Amino acid sequence: MTTPLRPHPLSPLSLALGTLLATALCAPVHAQSLLEVVESARTYDTAWQSARAQLDAAARRADQARAGLLPTAGLTAGLSRANVELSRPPVENTGTQQTVGVQASQPLFRPANRINLEQSQRGIDVAQAQLDAATQDLLVRVSQAYFDVLAAQDTLTFVQAQKAAVSEQLASAKRNFEVGTTTVTDSREAQARYDLVIAQEIAAENDLRVKRLALDQLVGITGTTPKPLALPVPLPTVQPDNVALWVDTARDQQPGVRQAVIALDIARLETKKAETGHLPTVDLQAGYNVTRNPNGTVTSPGVNSRTNNASVGVALNLPLFAGFSVQNRIRETLALEDKAAADLETTRRNVAQA
Repeated sequence: MTTPLRPHPLSPLSLALGTLLATALCAPVHAQSLLEVVESARTYDTAWQSARAQLDAAARRADQARAGLLPTAGLTAGLSRANVELSRPPVENTGTQQTVGVQASQPLFRPANRINLEQSQRGIDVAQAQLDAATQDLLVRVSQAYFDVLAAQDTLTFVQAQKAAVSEQLASAKRNFEVGTTTVTDSREAQARYDLVIAQEIAAENDLRVKRLALDQLVGITGTTPKPLALPVPLPTVQPDNVALWVDTARDQQPGVRQAVIALDIARLETKKAETGHLPTVDLQAGYNVTRNPNGTVTSPGVNSRTNNASVGVALNLPLFAGFSVQNRIRETLALEDKAAADLETTRRNVAQA
């Protein structure tokens, strides 16, 4: 006695997952374009936000370096009480001294400070190149996840169509077996094909669910629904149609290459800054101090006195000998300059190969 053939039953979990997926696919949701998804990812992706914050920090660091070329001013104030005794002539005075003053300084010749400013401005360019690289990486990751969802949807649609066809074949095999026109082997082969396509449908549903979750996690939106591509898809030709031109462009403009070029410039500026260790520094200094003694001094006890002192001058500092630290620092920066040049060439080669 033969057992009647029937479709392979699904587990309750598979039925529940399939029902949830069908509900999600049939729900009237607003489909997002690739541009909308990318804009959402900009406000959610932490890697891109980190690069953006790094650019802001580099701009503030440049403002700090500019302070080395601007004047500085400070206010000082003090209050002290002292007891002074002299044996000859016998004098004793206990008084309070009050002081207040303002000091200002303007750098006139400090080449190291100017080089610091140039390096910090190069640092802004480095941060901008890093942000460009983060933007390109975000575009690639979002686009990959976006089209992965579309591809998974197409795969599920294909498997479901295949399931419908195989289901018809299984029904036909059952009817032919019942009337005796086919053997039990043919019927069981049809049942096996149906079971296989059911397993493929479950795998396609799970893959689509995983791809959707990956896209949601990337852009920070729950239930992201990519817009399907308009068919036929017009693919414009690559202009210019010359791989050598694209290689040359990448060797000059790729964000990693730009970072390496700027790093070499910063290393050269560091060498120049090290060479300034032999140069003098000149500052313009000015100050105004007021000293008040309400109880007098030793020479004038009991007399309220006040002293005003104003000064303006130029301070020169010429280094003579620093234990060969300047010479060794120059040798170090020259070695780092060679390293930056080698790193730049390595980056260009890798980019050209990629």
